[in-house]
Amino acid sequence: MFFGRLATQGKIKPAQVNDMLINKEDFILIDVRTQGEYVSGHIKGSQLLPLDMITNGIEKMVPDKNKKIVVYCQSGARSSQAARILSQLSYTDVSNLGGIMSWPFGVVGGR
Repeated sequence: MFFGRLATQGKIKPAQVNDMLINKEDFILIDVRTQGEYVSGHIKGSQLLPLDMITNGIEKMVPDKNKKIVVYCQSGARSSQAARILSQLSYTDVSNLGGIMSWPFGVVGGR
C-alpha cells in the first residue's frame, strides 16, 4: 500500500512560471538542454541539468523528492522525457514548461 504523495506531472504555462519567478516561489527551474544551448540563452533563474545527466545528477541537485520542479528544453520533447524520468525516480511535483521557444519573457546569456 502506498502512503506517500502521488507523483504529478503535467504542463505548466509560461505565465505561471514567470509569476512563480517574480514571486520567488520555492521551486527549481531546470533547463535540460545541452551546455551550449544553455549558454546561448536561458531563462533567468534556471539551472542546467542536461537530459543525459538527469538520472545521475538530479538527486545531488534536488535531494528533496517533494520539491516542486519545472523542466524545459528547446521545443518540449526533451522536457517531456525529463518529466517522465523524474516521476519514475519518485519526484512527486514535476511540471513541464515545454520549450524555451514559447517563452515570451526574455532570456539571459547569449553570445
